[in-house]
Amino acid sequence: MTDPLLDALDPEQRAVAQALRGPVVVVAGAGTGKTRAITHRIAYGVSQGLYKPTEVLAVTFTTRAAGEMRGRLAQLGAPSVQARTFHSAALRQARYFWPQVYGGEFPEIVQSKFGLVAEAAGRLGARRDNALIRDLSAEIEWAKVSNVGPDDYVARAGKDGRAVGDLDLTTVSAVMRSYEDIKRERGRIDMEDILLVTAAILADDERIAAQVRQQYRWFVVDEFQDVNPLQSTLLDLWLGGRDDICVVGDPNQTIYSFAGASPAILRTFGRRFPEAQRIELVRNYRSTPQIVHAANAVFSKSDRAGVTLQAQRPAGDPVDYTGHADEESGAAAVADEIVALHARGMPYREMAVLFRIRAQSEAFEEALGARGVPFSLRGVEGFFQRPEVRQAVTLLRAASVGGDGAGLSADVRAVLVNMGHTDEAPTAQGAVRDKWESLHALTTMAADLTAENPAATMADLVADLDRRAASAHAPTAEGVTLATMHAAKGLEWDAVFCVGLHEGMLPIVHAQTPEAIEEERRLFYVGLTRARTHLYLSWAVSRSKGSNVRRNPTRFLDPLLPQTHASRATGRSDRKVRRCTVCGTVLATAADRKRGRCADCPVTYDESLYERLREWRTGIASERKVPAYVVFNDATLQLIAEAKPSDPTGLLRISGVGQRKLEEFGDDVLALVSAS
Repeated sequence: MTDPLLDALDPEQRAVAQALRGPVVVVAGAGTGKTRAITHRIAYGVSQGLYKPTEVLAVTFTTRAAGEMRGRLAQLGAPSVQARTFHSAALRQARYFWPQVYGGEFPEIVQSKFGLVAEAAGRLGARRDNALIRDLSAEIEWAKVSNVGPDDYVARAGKDGRAVGDLDLTTVSAVMRSYEDIKRERGRIDMEDILLVTAAILADDERIAAQVRQQYRWFVVDEFQDVNPLQSTLLDLWLGGRDDICVVGDPNQTIYSFAGASPAILRTFGRRFPEAQRIELVRNYRSTPQIVHAANAVFSKSDRAGVTLQAQRPAGDPVDYTGHADEESGAAAVADEIVALHARGMPYREMAVLFRIRAQSEAFEEALGARGVPFSLRGVEGFFQRPEVRQAVTLLRAASVGGDGAGLSADVRAVLVNMGHTDEAPTAQGAVRDKWESLHALTTMAADLTAENPAATMADLVADLDRRAASAHAPTAEGVTLATMHAAKGLEWDAVFCVGLHEGMLPIVHAQTPEAIEEERRLFYVGLTRARTHLYLSWAVSRSKGSNVRRNPTRFLDPLLPQTHASRATGRSDRKVRRCTVCGTVLATAADRKRGRCADCPVTYDESLYERLREWRTGIASERKVPAYVVFNDATLQLIAEAKPSDPTGLLRISGVGQRKLEEFGDDVLALVSAS
């Protein structure tokens, strides 16, 4: 006999739906239909008479996901099942039991910590810069969901290498304590307190705990890789030693460790419940085989914690890997491709540009605005709407009235220093780093304007900023989505442009530990797996035109970039691909391959020194009657002309220079370098 609730599922999804008793752990890869599987599991349990709908609690992380789950359950005949976020479920219980336990009205919930944290910092005489207060608020949230109190904070934060701006950990701990004091004085609680209060009630009152456990017998937890220690504690209290729980997660999409999520909770589920049934969802229904192949390549077999995806869709276009000379040309190329896709019939709402940090949005806001392409921002403010940018533009506008100064770039830096801006990037992450990136973008715009017009004044810069702000028109619901990769999690589009993929941005510069690097790799994976049919991966060699600072594509692209050119007809590798040494783009013409770079890409080495090295090599090769490459190949000479080593040790570090060649040619090469 068949069952309509099972017939529409693939074999793995069906296994989930039929695993009605816990414990069950579902490892669900991106785009494999996990929501479909768990909602059918719940509905099937209800239809079989095992689950009473009011005894099921399905927990997820966002209101949108909870609403989607409720809608699907209603369609499947289980409309009475509770599908809520952790906070929603906990708040419902806390409000109900508060009068019994504590008496009186339930406390007012603080919707934003910002004001109270600023007041707490002010009481201690600490700086109250907006970016710093945002970072302090985020750190308080991390501490509370990690079960770290003010007394334990210094030791734990030091161990984890956490930092908040330029504040020492003792000051951060004191601000945390002051913040809690202010809340108590005013009878308020914050969002984390909702979970803490509920956990405290259940832990301290067995009668209430028994009542809750009688209400909810069956538990399903979605996105289990994002559970934090506080949520895990609350879940254990709901269970009360029972094991009728099904958790669903993907270790490859763990990207919120910085906010307190603990991937160890999913990883150790099997140790907590040794008898747990493990089911893997591997069939990807979202993306083309080309995109799935790229996503699988992000992780090596040895470091893969999740599943290897199996594509189910027909073949599509190849993944596009493109390097650009600078960020402006990169943004222009992305905008042009978006216009072209739209002309071929793809709605703007089905396209997204994803980046690592919010400061990267400005170039794309301008490029899209200049072409009349509507866009909306998700999880990020428009560049010219950010508080620090609005303040900076106001100060620059005021400075422009005073006439010309010593030079535009110097004048801009002098204005921004009053906002605490420095030439060197802060080591801290979070809002402090975001603010620096935004203000640094303004200094870059000033430098670009000066490069185009050395006589440019502050008034010219303000006019240029006004033009940029006007071209980045108001967001439109039907427009292209601009979002950080974090904000894109759980979403999908037909075409996705992952941009800014260079070292220092992805992985982000402050990701120094192996664990932090791997979280950045997972973030990259999340970005890739948002795409259905078109995936574009791009990076810029320089931040701005004329810059001498060169950036390498992210290391995460190494296993993805094709090393050979495969014949479409035979599938065999028929020739080696050569890539531009500057931007990494495949070199299409013989002239470019001989040059070793695209015709319009700037060289990264001293060209005159390179030519002298080539002339010297020709003489040595002629004298010894050997091909020139036997002495040194072109790539090695370019590396020498770029690094300009000053001693034998430095020369040995150059790829292609070994001990024998150092002994034979080292003195000559170092003499040529020294004379350059």
